[in-house]
Amino acid sequence: MNSELKKLYPSALWESFASICDIPHPSKHEEQILAFLKDWAKKNNIECEQDETGNLIFRKPATPGMENRTPVILQGHIDMVPQANSDKKHDFTKDPIKTVIGSDGWLRADGTTLGADNGIGCAAGMALLLAKDVQHGPLEVLITVDEETGMTGAFGLKKGFVKGDILINLDSETEGEMYVGCAGGLDANIEDEYVLEPMPAGMKAFRVFISGLKGGHSGMDINLGRANANKLITRLLQKSKEDMGIRISTIHGGSLRNAIAREAEAIVAVPENNAARFEDFVKNYTEVLRKEFSATEPDLTIDLTVVELPAQVVAECCDSRILHMAYSLPHGVLRMSDSMKDLVETSNNFAIFNLENGKLLMANLLRSSVDSAKEALGEKMRSIAELAGAKISLTGAYPGWKPNMESPVLKTAIKTYTEKYGATPKIMAIHAGLECGLFGVSYPNWDMISFGPTIMNPHSPDERVNIESVGKFWDFLVALMGNIPVK
Repeated sequence: MNSELKKLYPSALWESFASICDIPHPSKHEEQILAFLKDWAKKNNIECEQDETGNLIFRKPATPGMENRTPVILQGHIDMVPQANSDKKHDFTKDPIKTVIGSDGWLRADGTTLGADNGIGCAAGMALLLAKDVQHGPLEVLITVDEETGMTGAFGLKKGFVKGDILINLDSETEGEMYVGCAGGLDANIEDEYVLEPMPAGMKAFRVFISGLKGGHSGMDINLGRANANKLITRLLQKSKEDMGIRISTIHGGSLRNAIAREAEAIVAVPENNAARFEDFVKNYTEVLRKEFSATEPDLTIDLTVVELPAQVVAECCDSRILHMAYSLPHGVLRMSDSMKDLVETSNNFAIFNLENGKLLMANLLRSSVDSAKEALGEKMRSIAELAGAKISLTGAYPGWKPNMESPVLKTAIKTYTEKYGATPKIMAIHAGLECGLFGVSYPNWDMISFGPTIMNPHSPDERVNIESVGKFWDFLVALMGNIPVK
């Protein structure tokens, strides 16, 4: 166990988070953590039920004198994004997350994602279920599965499984901010088959590897101007193909639909008489890109190494078409919101670029707080794919969460926070897919808000959570539970 965490405040929350870190729980591999949670509930005499999708609901009666308060659901997702640095060997289905308490007041993992998104939220729910000294009305804690790769748990949540009337989502990532709306999403996966041909004579093979990028959450970090490794390697290959006649064998970039691609590599073959020129080009182009992204990607690196010559390359009739399509795909912010300052309305994340063994995949995650804009972007992606002769599937659409500024629980939360800390919290919407949008489909009468501690760089190995903000988040949550009004 990450035993040092138990010394932090609040100890019950951190002890629960330590237990979560000890048990592998990447998206779509939550079996071990769900079994642990069910056993944990049994040992602590906490009512627990699981639905067909895998979601867990825990129920705790109101504390004496609070029975007439409006029933509350605390909600978080138990899965985490599995990302590790290229030099870190870590099996997310078997290995625990090793935490590191920094002298700067932040908690990190050792070369991997931390899983504070959303392990801290789940741990807070667990701590409240165990608490003997917290005043609250009828309480449920809903822990969903597979949020990060498709919101499967939220999609599968059926009417009647949850009894409460107020949902407090604990999956936001800036302390002092309360969220009342989020973007919807859509997956756009472009697939194609291409022709391979024997390696021409007189060629030399290289591995081009782009690394050192920050990556990050494809919603929350999309407006920070960070580089996308898939777009960078496309630019490099396109230019060197035009100028030096390189041939492409394989491309692998990005790994998760909801993370900005941090690394990409390609195996290419260069005519021997252009090999030295290609090496100089890559060296010089690295400096060009470093200057272009000097403010956001100071550690950008492009490594070039000689490798064994592959037997086959992509046929010339296909590789230009593939590169042109990759070049045309949008990435980043496409439109800012007209209704809320500094909020991204619509974006695309060119997340995965795989080219190998005659198969092509370009995976994209589209986000927008305006459904019609999301649909229009999907049709734009379809046009790009079909013009290039590829197939595209638009799937996994989920709705956004429309802000309700008259929300009773929002007003209670603002009053509680202001009285406790002497400052008014910021009311925000988020350019990411909180599960609240989907919950509103099956439970349209729920009154919902979202808040959490401060988490930086989720979905990347640079993920970290501010320790002091977790204590403040907990204290506010406890105070809010005591202020929930009579039903």
